Amino acid sequence: MAKRPPITNRVRELRERDGLSQAALGQAIGVTRQTVIAIEQGRYSPSLESAFRISRVFHAGIEDVFGWEEE
Repeated sequence: MAKRPPITNRVRELRERDGLSQAALGQAIGVTRQTVIAIEQGRYSPSLESAFRISRVFHAGIEDVFGWEEE
């Protein structure tokens, strides 16, 4: 089994709170719906630029959206 990255996120929670679809969020930050799905599931960590874009969509600080779990 592949080890999950130590980066956590609240993307799905915030997206649903704001009533955005995965496709709409992807369009807002310049990635595909499939990339948004992978980010939400923790299978993919976004680039720093994408992480900032996601945070701005939700009007939140980057640390309010993403977290780091030290091993």
